[in-house]
This record gives sequence, structure tokens and C-alpha cells, in this order.
Amino acid sequence: MVNLEQVKFNEAGLVPAIVQDENGEVLMLAYMNQESLQKTIETGVTWFYSRSRQTLWQKGETSGNVQKVQDICYDCDGDSLLIKVQQTGAACHTGTYSCFSGRSLIKTKDIAEKIFDGAQVYGNSAATILHDLYHVINERKMSPAEGSYTSYLFEKGQDKIVKKVVEEAGETIIGSKNMDKAEILYEMSDLWYHCLVLLAFHEITPSELLAELEKRRKGGNYHCFQRPE
Repeated sequence: MVNLEQVKFNEAGLVPAIVQDENGEVLMLAYMNQESLQKTIETGVTWFYSRSRQTLWQKGETSGNVQKVQDICYDCDGDSLLIKVQQTGAACHTGTYSCFSGRSLIKTKDIAEKIFDGAQVYGNSAATILHDLYHVINERKMSPAEGSYTSYLFEKGQDKIVKKVVEEAGETIIGSKNMDKAEILYEMSDLWYHCLVLLAFHEITPSELLAELEKRRKGGNYHCFQRPE
């Protein structure tokens, strides 16, 4: 039994829980009571308390978009939790990767600008954009739509998908050789899209890819990207 004395539940017996993907993206906010927190710890997946239905619920129990718990932290006052998870699929019931995706109240010039160090684009993180696009791609894989190019790629199979990745990589190289920024951005977008299709074909999520990049980044030098001797 885990000692929960550090956690301060409010007068309703609840504590807010912020859920964060392992790549750093904030996914959602929900509430826990002592029982749901205990079940989360015991099962390794997130359980919450529904204030409207007044019952416990497991994230992803019906959708399959479960959250595997990596770490649980409490803040300095002990009245809120940060739960770090490995997210499967979309976190939001609307189908977006995060409950905060595309819901900016303000978009100032600073927010709208692409900031390289923070990887921010129009108020959404690069991870959010990749996950939302991946979700659409995966939907086309699971439920093919007539006239959908993405569905067409999955219908044709792996050979077609990898052929397109090679093709778009070559066109990106040509854009670079031409020193044409617009051409590079256009072709690189095509390349990234087809790479996401390839990931979806192998049932690999962007979270897994970003986690691998983060692991290599923590190596502290470029040698971590080199093939081992």
C-alpha cells in the first residue's frame, strides 16, 4: 500500500491530476479521489473520478486509448498531481491527441512565430501537430475512406509506402541543392507525412519516436546518433 498522506484531497475528496505524455506534451486535466489514485498505482494505467457521474472510470477502457503510467508526482502544496504517461492514441474524447490541441485563447505574434528552440508552431507544439496528423492517418488506416490518398497508400501496402518515402526524400534533396526554401519546406512536409504513414503501417506512434530522439539527445553529443562500432 502506497502512503498517500502527501496528497491533500479537497473537501469533496478530490485532487486535480494533470496528465502529461512522456514527450512533455500536456494531454488533459481530470480529477482523482483516493480510490482512483490507488487503482492507478496498482494497475499501472490511469483511473479517474467523474464528478458528473460520480463514479470511477479508466481512461481508454472503451476506446483503447489507455495511458500507461510512468511516474506520479505531487506539487509543493500536495494539492495537485502530475501524472506522466505513455499515451496510446488520442487523449481527448473529441479525437485530438491532447484536450488542449487547437484551442488557443490568444495567438500573439510571439506565440504565432515558429520558435526553433521550443519547437512551437502557431501555439501548438510540434509534438501535438505530429500526433494529430498521425491520428488522422491511423483513422484512414483503420477505416478507409473513398478517395483518400492515405487510405490508398495503406491499400497498396508497404512497398508503395516505402517507395513514396524514398521519392520524397529525393525531392527534398533536390530542393536543398536548389537552395530553395519554399521547395524544401514543401517537399519536407511531404516527406514527414509519408514517414508518419510508414510509422502507422508498423503501428509505431510518434511518442515512441520522440522518446527515442529524447533518449539520444540526453547522450549529450552527436555521437549518440551514429551507428555503434
